[in-house]
Amino acid sequence: MQTKTVRMLFGLFVLSAGFFFNVGICTAVPSELRITTIKQEPYTMSKGSQLEGFCMDLLSEIAKKLGFKYKVQLVRDSSYGRQDESGNWNGMIGEVVRGEADLAIAPLTLTAAREKAVGMTKPFMQTGISILLRKDISEGAGFFDFLTPFTAETWVGILIAYLGTAACIFIVARLSPCEWSQPQSEQNRFSLIHSLWYTAGALTLQGAGPHPRALSGRVICCSWWLFSIVLLACYFSNLSSSKSSESTHLTVKGFEDLANQDTIQYGCLAGSSTLAFFRNSNNPVYRRIHEHMERTKSFVSSMDEGIRRAKEGNYAFIGESVSLDLAVARHCELVRAHEVIGMRGYSIAAPLGSPIIKNLSIAILQLSEAGELAYLRSKWWASSCMAGKAKSSAVQPHSLKGMFLILSLGLGLGTLLAVLELTSRSRSSAADQRKTCCTVLTEELSLRLRNNNANKPQEAADKDKEKA
Repeated sequence: MQTKTVRMLFGLFVLSAGFFFNVGICTAVPSELRITTIKQEPYTMSKGSQLEGFCMDLLSEIAKKLGFKYKVQLVRDSSYGRQDESGNWNGMIGEVVRGEADLAIAPLTLTAAREKAVGMTKPFMQTGISILLRKDISEGAGFFDFLTPFTAETWVGILIAYLGTAACIFIVARLSPCEWSQPQSEQNRFSLIHSLWYTAGALTLQGAGPHPRALSGRVICCSWWLFSIVLLACYFSNLSSSKSSESTHLTVKGFEDLANQDTIQYGCLAGSSTLAFFRNSNNPVYRRIHEHMERTKSFVSSMDEGIRRAKEGNYAFIGESVSLDLAVARHCELVRAHEVIGMRGYSIAAPLGSPIIKNLSIAILQLSEAGELAYLRSKWWASSCMAGKAKSSAVQPHSLKGMFLILSLGLGLGTLLAVLELTSRSRSSAADQRKTCCTVLTEELSLRLRNNNANKPQEAADKDKEKA
């Protein structure tokens, strides 16, 4: 009797537990969730009878993780959700509040007012407020912009190459007997000043005579000419590229620049959270921006209108940075300012107190940690004008390392040839003078490398005597 009673009680316990377990599951995740969304590129877009976009891919990944089915419907009033004076909500937030939808997935900004009305998940995307401008609204050119094609290290390398080449020409012109055959009576044409001037003339493609006669000097000059031609080609090519892309430097680099000028008109989306940010801010710069927009009534009714006015010029559109990044990716003549303020996030909305919110937040965090959110961002924000957005960078020294190597080889070869020319002459002179080749070579080097300015007064006196 007792055994039967225990079995009956155990059976009732199992049935009760199963019943409550099933009720809990049905309460947490219905068999098919009703999803409300709004059309906005690239979050949700029409593709035939289906919907696609960032939010649709995100919803699909979350559904796989949590194991629920869903049915997507577009919000009837094409609004995100705003509270009127009587406290009623419209748009997607209103549908969730009224129980017409189980979830709202869209670029819904997480705000305090919405958090009070509905449950919001962890943000699936971070955004902020920035400025959209046309590229040709650019800053004035600087005094030393002509130096920008090369980096500072490259300019230093060019200076060292210039001085080294001039020094080699000067030394080779003294060493080579083919260039300076009579050091006792003949004046060397390649003084240090003339060597510097000759090298500078070759660098500017102007030339400056006289030219070297010795093979060693000509080897050095040919190396320098080749180096100069390649160097000038790189300089002018990069200068042209930098001038064509300099319009991407904005006059308006941030909101303070925007508030301190009256040339460019600016505005934001009417009734948006961006406008609420400026209206409620205590920052004096942001307050001035809000007062200017209210005074001039420079608001736009849609994102497309803001982009259109920015493309027309003389108008800065203030909006959420991710939306502006999409506009820049789609319209190559636009650029976004670097400054981003008022960081906030986009979240999924669910009924207040819904048990699915925690699971949704965990799924979003898992997708973020796995890199799926970053992949979706790169997929739907891919730019159609990447080539136009590429800026020319200053030429680095390693880009010209081949030419520096050729120049170094040319300088070394020319110097070696000059020494060989002098050695050959010393050898022939040693036989005539009955001296060793080393002795004659040493005398020649001493005569050619010493300063001969002391002989000039005596030479001038001899010339005066001859004239007399």
